[in-house]
Amino acid sequence: MKAVIQRVKKAKVLINNLEERKIDFGLVVLLGIGNSDNEEDADWLLNKVLNMRIFNDEKDIMNLSLIDTNGSIMIISQFTLMAFTKKGNRPSYINAANHKHAVPLYNYFIRKTSNFINTPIVTGEFGANMLVSIENDGPVTIVIDSKNKE
Repeated sequence: MKAVIQRVKKAKVLINNLEERKIDFGLVVLLGIGNSDNEEDADWLLNKVLNMRIFNDEKDIMNLSLIDTNGSIMIISQFTLMAFTKKGNRPSYINAANHKHAVPLYNYFIRKTSNFINTPIVTGEFGANMLVSIENDGPVTIVIDSKNKE
């Protein structure tokens, strides 16, 4: 399971050109789910995301987590994070989980998130066409991979 987390001042997602969902200060999490991912990967990744100390403290040092700041979170499914790019110039998505495997893990990740934060969780819609707009604060962007825990 892979996540790209971005510290944002605000973000919004437009789903199928119809519905707009927004957050203010917090994190946008782009979440990629692979064929071999399971709940253990989701738990490990969620712990990293929620406790990553990337928000500034009173001394303007990145020393606080999303939980510490009571920030908002937007979770967007993104199968393209699982792209295989070693051969040629056209990415292969063979490592991306199919809907039957990915949707339950995506929903599990969202449910587990609600156990740890007090702010509303904003999500995209799995498999939908989404336009994500962010105001990246810093910019701070971090990639986390549950298969690379070093």
